[in-house]
Amino acid sequence: MSNRSSKITLATAAIVGALSVLPSQAVAGANEEIRPFRFTATEEQLSDLRQRILATRLPEKETVTDNSEGVPLDTAQKLAKYWANDYDWRKIEKKLNSYPQFVTNIDGLDIHFIHVRSKHKNALPIIVTHGWPGSIIEQLKIIDPLTNPTAHGGNASDAFDVIIPSMPGYGFSGKPTEAGWDPARIARAWTVLMKRLGYDKFVAQGGDWGALVVDQLGAQAPKGLLGIHTNMPGAVPVELDTAAFTGAPAPSGLTADELNAYNQLSFTYKNVQYAFYMASRPQTLTGLTDSPVGLATFMLDHDPLSLELIQRSFDGKTEGLTRDDVLDNVTLFWLTNTAVSSARLYRENKLAYFSPKGVSVPVAVSAFPDELYQAPRSWVTKAYPNLIHYNKLLKGGHFAAWEQPKLFTSELRTAFRNFH
Repeated sequence: MSNRSSKITLATAAIVGALSVLPSQAVAGANEEIRPFRFTATEEQLSDLRQRILATRLPEKETVTDNSEGVPLDTAQKLAKYWANDYDWRKIEKKLNSYPQFVTNIDGLDIHFIHVRSKHKNALPIIVTHGWPGSIIEQLKIIDPLTNPTAHGGNASDAFDVIIPSMPGYGFSGKPTEAGWDPARIARAWTVLMKRLGYDKFVAQGGDWGALVVDQLGAQAPKGLLGIHTNMPGAVPVELDTAAFTGAPAPSGLTADELNAYNQLSFTYKNVQYAFYMASRPQTLTGLTDSPVGLATFMLDHDPLSLELIQRSFDGKTEGLTRDDVLDNVTLFWLTNTAVSSARLYRENKLAYFSPKGVSVPVAVSAFPDELYQAPRSWVTKAYPNLIHYNKLLKGGHFAAWEQPKLFTSELRTAFRNFH
């Protein structure tokens, strides 16, 4: 950055900062006010990010020819080179700020959310919850198709009002300063948010952590909740979940779909060491707040299939995700300094990730093949006695809305068509 740019930045930093203060840095609102929000990163922040990327001290090359040791050196090098030299945060920042964003205080914490109302009458309100290492970036591709279906191959009767909150400790939402923000509390906060927005009826969707949140919404069954959709259902029988966690061989008597799901789940449990660490020692992950590339590689290694998907994007293949998709999300974590605050959700959670939660409201399930496990209909039917939709898809993985937005949008339209 030139000396002239530095002087301009220093002169305007206070003004820009005042216009884009993160909720976690602001005094929490004491009432139910809904405040407009937008974020503009300062040039100082972006310059600091680039300098840190360029100064990264990388490890030696892995001793294996696959990803069994984690993110390969070659992938880290390609990511760092593109991030420092070619990536442009301003593009996604402009996209984010093109949508109406707001902050409101719920249960003592500022909650940030995107709220896009459809131009069509009788649009169905839907609240969509992201996961880790995701953010609101995950759902941006589905906003326009859901709110404006006639421009995206749908009918006016398929229209949704879309609400996408940032979970506590994530993105632009406040960072909890005390324990207790678990999926059940987040679910209760979402009910408050929907009522505060004036909706007396709504549906909810979630994947990854969002799947646990919507399961909790379904178990709480607040007045006005018409139904939920999940792409990571809590449907694994408890005894099978326990067996898979311990690495036990698959029991006899499983159908082909059940055996496939069991083997996927066993594989997942062997490859989610990040989750065990965040669940026990999130505060130790200080390095993720100091090294952008360290943060990126930690986030990329969510699960083996997702890592392969992301690797392809840095090798010039854009099926599913692009390099910008990946770095938009990582950069949001960096600029909001939410690596550790987001990790604490793993420590807060006391629920089994994949077992039934006692949901009785209407439920729709989309089972993607490269999810952490592709839930078979037999398990889903038992876990969700009020199942209204089940579809076993041929393409898509853990971050379905992000990777396959057209398929994902179609699933939501089909799942909730009778609720409009």
